[in-house]
Amino acid sequence: MSPQGAEAAPGAVSVPGPGPASRRPLFGGCWSCRLLSGAGLLMAAIWVYQGPRSTMKKGIPPSMGAIAQITFAAGEGRG
Repeated sequence: MSPQGAEAAPGAVSVPGPGPASRRPLFGGCWSCRLLSGAGLLMAAIWVYQGPRSTMKKGIPPSMGAIAQITFAAGEGRG
């Protein structure tokens, strides 16, 4: 049994253990993937928004579904 605070022998070599694995970002940090998916999300929000908007421009009162669709699209555009 070695006393507390005892140091290793002068000839002993400490072997490093496996270090923490480096975390790889989702999609490997691919900026073109991020830009493409972000642009796709924004275009989808615009498309969802324009559907009920075009019917309201014609003078047709919006339905509850159209109001929900516009609310959803507005929420997607902010994110």
